[in-house]
Amino acid sequence: MTKSDGLTDQDYVVLADFRHTLRRFQAFSEAKANEVGLTPQQHQALLVIRATSPGEVTVGYIAQRLIMKPHSATGLIDRLETLELVTRQETSSDRRRSVLRLTDKAEALLASLSETHREEVLRLKPLLAELLEQLG
Repeated sequence: MTKSDGLTDQDYVVLADFRHTLRRFQAFSEAKANEVGLTPQQHQALLVIRATSPGEVTVGYIAQRLIMKPHSATGLIDRLETLELVTRQETSSDRRRSVLRLTDKAEALLASLSETHREEVLRLKPLLAELLEQLG
């Protein structure tokens, strides 16, 4: 049945199912991060650093990618430094600017987490594809 907003009852069902599937993945991800002693934001920050070209990741970039205030990103990176997962290196062109790098410890931790996450994404892929197809 078509409603006045242009959406069908089925559209609402699909949107609710899609959101539920995303939330299940988020809950899975949060639990896996917690299992290895990380907060979800710490895990996300490590992933952003690893996924970006070396020498390109700054605290400001982390703030942008994690949709957070710069001072919150600074605190997040401070905590990752304390855990010996991230180092800051001043750039030669601007000593006020530092780039972030993962430590070997972080690389190993992130590799394990990412393999588990990849498996979960692949498991959810058919369901997400079906839901997206239903939205047309």
